Amino acid sequence: MDPASIRLAGAVDLRPPPAAPTGARDGVIDVSEANFEADVLQRSTQVPVVIDFWAAWCGPCKALSPILEKLAAESAGAWVLAKIDVDANPRLAQAAQVQGIPAVKAVLNGQVVGEFTGALPEAEVRTWIAQLLQGVREGGFGAPGDGSADGDPNGGQPAVDPDLHEADEALVTGDLAASAAGYQRLLDRPGVSSELKAEARGGLARVALLNRAESLDPQQLQDLLRADPTNVAAVTGLADVLMLSDRAAEAFAMLLEAVRGSEGETRDQARTHLLGLFEVLGDADPLVARSRRDLASALF
Repeated sequence: MDPASIRLAGAVDLRPPPAAPTGARDGVIDVSEANFEADVLQRSTQVPVVIDFWAAWCGPCKALSPILEKLAAESAGAWVLAKIDVDANPRLAQAAQVQGIPAVKAVLNGQVVGEFTGALPEAEVRTWIAQLLQGVREGGFGAPGDGSADGDPNGGQPAVDPDLHEADEALVTGDLAASAAGYQRLLDRPGVSSELKAEARGGLARVALLNRAESLDPQQLQDLLRADPTNVAAVTGLADVLMLSDRAAEAFAMLLEAVRGSEGETRDQARTHLLGLFEVLGDADPLVARSRRDLASALF
């Protein structure tokens, strides 16, 4: 059977955004993979680190980031703001399971202890920061440096599965082989809850995406698709690029269009790849739920 044409709505703009200013400011650190461990994980054993996941093209980020920077400067070192450009550091965004930006996550003793997504007004951000610092003072998250609260080794938080913790830590630090091994151990263990298994499957999907990312060349993929619209490898590769740029909706739409516009093995490859990307976000994500319904309609 001749491969059917894959219809795409239009070219995908994968050009990087304009470079953002860099450099340390009062209470603010620009973070990349190179300094993430030292300036986020290690620093969070001393003071809370609030991570601002942003991008130059993100309008709401331009509203929220100045608020966070202002509050960090006012805090006199009570907490530190770590800014991560998701376009420049897609692996960190994927490891932190960022699903939309702006995304803000508070880290203490290497663990996320609070988060919100979207631009909030300054008053609400101040309240969120105040609650975070109050929790630290009262030991609700564990005293910085010792990971305990009122004698509770878990800092008052539910115990974290050791395999999941190890896998997540390895993913954040870029050890993809160790991360995959940890998630797989969790899946292979008897008696594991369905919730933990879902987290492990999501972790494996993120590892697979990051492994594929090492060989992706967006411009080459665009050229391949222009030369041959039936090239499903180019479609799936570009979908991965979009996922790594925090553009999951566009990635899903591209693969759904490939499913609708093709048949046979080409269609099955697009469908399988889409299901794998669903695992990256997880079934609880509203976008995944909608896209699963769209996939069912495309197939039947």
